[in-house]
Amino acid sequence: MGIFSADIKSFEDLFLHQLRDIYYAEKQIVKALPDMIEKADNAQLRQAFQHHLEESRGHVQRLEQVFGMIGQEAKGVNCPAIDGIIEEANDIAGDVSDARVLDAALAAAAQAVEHYEMSRYGTLIAWAQEMGNQECARLLQQTLEEEKAADRKLTEIAEDRLNRAA
Repeated sequence: MGIFSADIKSFEDLFLHQLRDIYYAEKQIVKALPDMIEKADNAQLRQAFQHHLEESRGHVQRLEQVFGMIGQEAKGVNCPAIDGIIEEANDIAGDVSDARVLDAALAAAAQAVEHYEMSRYGTLIAWAQEMGNQECARLLQQTLEEEKAADRKLTEIAEDRLNRAA
């Protein structure tokens, strides 16, 4: 189902589609992070990835709560955007032989993921509020705050250590 498919006939359908999009994305991120943890050389970067893996598992659960609140099955739809970001990260990681440069590349790739997630969660929050579903908006806001914190942490690690070392 594409973003402008015939299956989206209402604002609620659009919300559900975006919810399924981010659900798929979060599940792909949970699959990708262990490989990033393994590839990272910097201990702080590995720790940040590990922390975000645990958070991402919580994001999946929180999204499942949102699906339940709107009476829908928790399932994803293919998200070419997140697939592309993860594929690009894997391609770059495969091309970098210097561990310090790889750490900088991994941090940048993780931030691309965070920025995608922040845009999706921000939209979903606004839409949930527009539909009068404050409880869904509150749960989604919790996740957005965690995504923003992860992005800030990656920026701090990159600017304080990784970029200089690379």
